[in-house]
Amino acid sequence: MNFPAHTALFTPSWHAELELGYGRFDATTRPTLRRHKGPLRVQKHLYAEGPEVCQHIIVHPPGGIAGGDRLDISTTVGPNAWVQLTSPGAAKWYRATGAAYQQLELKVARGATLEWLPQETIVFSEAKAELTTRIDLEGDARLFYWDVVALGRPASGERFDQGYFQAHLDIHRDGKLLWHERQRVIGDDGLLDSPIGLCGKPVFATLIVTGQIDAALMERCRELAGHASVRGDLSQLPGLIIARCLADEALHARAWLIDLWKLLRPALLGREALAPRIWNT
Repeated sequence: MNFPAHTALFTPSWHAELELGYGRFDATTRPTLRRHKGPLRVQKHLYAEGPEVCQHIIVHPPGGIAGGDRLDISTTVGPNAWVQLTSPGAAKWYRATGAAYQQLELKVARGATLEWLPQETIVFSEAKAELTTRIDLEGDARLFYWDVVALGRPASGERFDQGYFQAHLDIHRDGKLLWHERQRVIGDDGLLDSPIGLCGKPVFATLIVTGQIDAALMERCRELAGHASVRGDLSQLPGLIIARCLADEALHARAWLIDLWKLLRPALLGREALAPRIWNT
């Protein structure tokens, strides 16, 4: 079909925003702000661990992110509140002729705790995904953060041979930069198979948690990293613990993160790790 020269062809895109706020009221953490625009929502807040920990499940109803889409999520956790945020399933970034974007802004006040525990991000071949995350911690605020990225769809025989994945992550405490990271993986780049890159593994995961652990607990965590299904390790930095792994499947990487969470959460946050029910559905 021929179109007039002045007719612009375009692909519909979504611009979605979600703004969340939480406060501590006596012994209970409660939502204080829930504003959305476009296809981003949270389900009813849950208290699987009692009133102190408020859990929300972030839902993106379209089920995938296409070229031109933009997701903006901001969360503010007030003093002494405790919030756990997760997702009901994998985030899928579809192949596209143009870039798609996600921006996270997470703010955690003094005495507060934020657990950012989404399920995996699947980046299809030919996708153009750009993610930016900024986390601001105040005083003694605590953070437990992870992400799992799967490039392509190996189970379907799809290699990440076109497109790109780009991620920026900055963590500040009282305005001082604690962590500054930039990632850019281009389809079919030599680093996908290089031993100094992803070593042929299509899945990589990162865990970042505030605090410090002793040598005995670090060794127990490293024993998990020696599991045959992942290749990973941990590092203790000033005020931060960093863990990374490579895997053949997202399920293996996520299982490794959950096992680390079960060891580190009691030691650093003072609570046993109770997995959200949504992870089992």
